[in-house]
Amino acid sequence: MAGIAIVLDLLKKSQTKHSLHSSSLSSASAVASAAAVSAAAGAPFASRFLFGSFEPRVAYCDAAAAIDDDYLAAIRKMSADVLQRQPLTYISTSKQYNIQPKPIFSAFEYRALAMTTVRSLLMFYLPLLEPKTASEEDDDNFLNNDAEKPRADLIVPLKKSVKQIARETTVVTTRRVLERLAISYVSQRMAWKLLKDVPQSALRKAERGWSTHLYIFKVSQTTLRGHFLGIAASWTVQVGIEIYRCVSRYVKPEEEEEEEQVVISEQAKDLGNKVVGITVRCGASLVFAAIGAGICSCLIRPSTGQWIGCALGDLAGPIIVSVCLQKTLQADG
Repeated sequence: MAGIAIVLDLLKKSQTKHSLHSSSLSSASAVASAAAVSAAAGAPFASRFLFGSFEPRVAYCDAAAAIDDDYLAAIRKMSADVLQRQPLTYISTSKQYNIQPKPIFSAFEYRALAMTTVRSLLMFYLPLLEPKTASEEDDDNFLNNDAEKPRADLIVPLKKSVKQIARETTVVTTRRVLERLAISYVSQRMAWKLLKDVPQSALRKAERGWSTHLYIFKVSQTTLRGHFLGIAASWTVQVGIEIYRCVSRYVKPEEEEEEEQVVISEQAKDLGNKVVGITVRCGASLVFAAIGAGICSCLIRPSTGQWIGCALGDLAGPIIVSVCLQKTLQADG
């Protein structure tokens, strides 16, 4: 029995040593395989034949395979209810430019035509209503004691008034044509700036809390753009009138060709000088209208001040420039 016990004890010891040896071998093999996998993962494609291809295994499953049609219909109904109760609001990042041009024959509307007519009649008939001074009346009585006073000619101011009405309506119609051309051939943003309602824009700018200098600059800039088409229409009409006068004045028969050539060359030079003068006056009107609009919109109510300043600058600009040019020419002479 003692011998059998000794033999069993030796067998247990041998099994324990074998298990320890096998576990060490298995751990060593696991470390080696992990090192091989990492080396294969970091190895280039050309050396994978040494380590093999270690591509990950991916298992795909259809999550909706066990979902019935009633469940999907319930989800769709819930989504529709949520969208109806809380509709999505999409915010547009691009600015929308609302361009509303006026009718092309707006100058012939009742109100506009009536204002143009009254303004033209007052322009040419008011000088006739100015009373004479006492010295002028004494001189007239001394020179013409028995003669009757000459009556004022009312036909000439009427003709001038009709010409002025025709000119203003032509300018306004030309501006409407230029507005259509700007909408068709200019970008939408620039067309919106050219056709903007400048008094309302000045009123909106006043609510932004800008400093005085910045506000005057912005209103002047907006007026410069908004008043540009009106000045361009006025320049076009004035140049067209001068060209018509130049052409219609020298339509003669073919007899005096040499004299006609000389006169045409002189008239062409005169026409060029007139076009330059018209350009300078129109440019002065545009610049002074913008400056006057910026200053008056700061001193008075923004919309009313912008309109008054634009009108005053439009009238005063050509006068100031012509006076300065005359003084400059006299000093040079």
